[in-house]
Amino acid sequence: MAETVAIVGQVVESLREGKARGIVKIDLRRLENCFCSFFVVCHGTSATHVAALAEGVEDDVKRELGEVPFHAEGMNTPRWTVIDYGDVVVHVFDKELRDFYQLEDFWGDGIAEALPDDE
Repeated sequence: MAETVAIVGQVVESLREGKARGIVKIDLRRLENCFCSFFVVCHGTSATHVAALAEGVEDDVKRELGEVPFHAEGMNTPRWTVIDYGDVVVHVFDKELRDFYQLEDFWGDGIAEALPDDE
């Protein structure tokens, strides 16, 4: 579990450095039959920003922890990019799609921690 917590911490740090908006960390460990332990959800201000955030997460986690994702989806059309590290799944949205899908509400049984935006 220490590895999982380290990945979550590095993901959040990378997103903050990239100026991600509305970062929410959702702890799903207490949910039965959940396929992962954490979601990290955020949004960017443009397609370019979404792509940069997702690329930054992959680069930083690999450089700092030596971990690569099992799968990443949406890197070529970055309105919603998903980076899957197994126990940690990162969702980087554009604002419109994030508002539409409302993942934080869908996983409302988890313990959500909204992190303040850095200005």
